[in-house]
Amino acid sequence: MITQLPEAELPVAGLRGWMLRSDHGLVVFFQAEEDVEIPPHSHQDQWGTVLEGQVEFTVAGQVSVKRPGESYYIPGGVVHSARVPKGAKLLEFFQEPDRFRPKG
Repeated sequence: MITQLPEAELPVAGLRGWMLRSDHGLVVFFQAEEDVEIPPHSHQDQWGTVLEGQVEFTVAGQVSVKRPGESYYIPGGVVHSARVPKGAKLLEFFQEPDRFRPKG
């Protein structure tokens, strides 16, 4: 059912995402198909939860590991990066409705 949603055009190889968009934000279901390193970046507010696997985040220089059922919040403008191992699945909400565009 989730993979029937529009697939997001993502700037990181090995990561796929399917999205639902409204005028107020964007929800993306992410799945790592290989080990992925997301480089440092920032944008508006982001909230997420780990569904499967684990993710290592570095947010404003602080490292943390999140596991299934754990959520996280990254305030807008804060520099962050992540290591997402193969098989991890995340559900994230972005304050920016146009953070990612649909493929195609």
